[in-house]
Amino acid sequence: MTAPPRPTTTLWRPTGPVELELVRESGWRAWPPRLPEQPIFYPVLNEEYAVRIARDWNVKHDGSGYVTRFEVDTEFLRRYPVRRAGGRTILELWVPAEELDEFNAHVVGGIEVVHEFH
Repeated sequence: MTAPPRPTTTLWRPTGPVELELVRESGWRAWPPRLPEQPIFYPVLNEEYAVRIARDWNVKHDGSGYVTRFEVDTEFLRRYPVRRAGGRTILELWVPAEELDEFNAHVVGGIEVVHEFH
C-alpha cells in the first residue's frame, strides 16, 4: 500500500526570459541559483500579484514577463513565514539563496508557465 500524497501549496513566480530559460534547462523542475546581488528567492502566494509583477515590471525591464505556477510540500514551507510586501494580497515567501537547492527538492511535479506578457 502506498502512502497518500503529501499536501502541497500552490506558489507563483513572476520571472523574466533569462530565468525562465534556466528553469526550462532544468527540465521545468528547479529554480536557478541566485546571483550574488539576489540573496533571497521570492515566490508569491497570489496569482494576481504575480501577474502584476510580470506584466508591469518584467516586461518593462526584460521585454517580456512570465508567471509560473508550481506546487511545494506544505510541511516544508512552514519554515518560511508569509511576508506582506504591500497590500493584503501582496504576499511572498522569502527563501534565503543558500536554501534554494533544498527548496527545489521540495517542489512537487513541474514548474509551468501560466501567463506570458510582451
